[in-house]
Amino acid sequence: ELGWPESVPYLDRPPSPLEFYREWVSPNKPCIIRNAISHWPALKKWTSAYLREVIGPKVVSVAVTPNGYADAVFQDRFVMPEERQMPFMDFLDIVEKKVTSSNIFYVQKQCSNLTEEFPELVCDVQPDIPWMSEALGKKPDAVNFWLGESAAVTSLHKDHYENLYCVVSGEKYFLLHPPSDRPFIPYELYQPATYHVSEDGSFEIVDEKTAEKVPWIPLDPLNPDLELYPDEYAQAKPLQCTVKAGEMLYLPSLWFHHVQQSHGCIAVNYWYDMEYDIKYSYYQLLDCLTKTVKML
Repeated sequence: ELGWPESVPYLDRPPSPLEFYREWVSPNKPCIIRNAISHWPALKKWTSAYLREVIGPKVVSVAVTPNGYADAVFQDRFVMPEERQMPFMDFLDIVEKKVTSSNIFYVQKQCSNLTEEFPELVCDVQPDIPWMSEALGKKPDAVNFWLGESAAVTSLHKDHYENLYCVVSGEKYFLLHPPSDRPFIPYELYQPATYHVSEDGSFEIVDEKTAEKVPWIPLDPLNPDLELYPDEYAQAKPLQCTVKAGEMLYLPSLWFHHVQQSHGCIAVNYWYDMEYDIKYSYYQLLDCLTKTVKML
């Protein structure tokens, strides 16, 4: 009824700024765009050997978890990963299985880490996507670099960004929910905590005692507990799509998404701040009504 597609449509070329804004941004609809990054040198250059040569000894931030879930609900906590500083070539050794580890490693720091930690690679992609920047009248707030193991999973959540997610190598697997599914997606408040490695190498969960509780989604959409949430998630209608090397996903603001990947997948995404217009007001209303009904 709200016009959401049953599958994520494909565009065979990048749209004009006006076309993209009218057809996709304004109605808040996702799409996968082919041939939008085919001119990027990264598609051919970003081999393991090249990354070792260009970045190899540089110390970078790596998220480390015992189970692959960073920023996710675990043991009734919202648990964030250990942020480990390590040479990039040591991280690649783990991803390439040259070094074995029982833990899961993921370069995923979302603070414009491409420009802040990997500026050597920016020339192989773009500092922004020109037609998107023109459509929105702004530059991206952040450009992020992603590389990790297949066991690294991004739990179901939403962002206040218009997101262009570009896969350089491998594949990304997205499970999506439109904002209108908010009444069917459970939220709870959780004590924030962080994984810390003990002296024996095991992980412990340490509470961030001074931090406020974090609203997060406890449900795993791949294995939803419908006994715990019988009246909620069973009514939601997820979309699933695979974004392959050379393709770009437009993930609209406020869409819920859960992400998996092929092993060693490399991606770059551009976060453009959303407009806090009627779409945001609609979502806030839906969120408030959902919380009110839950209290009745």
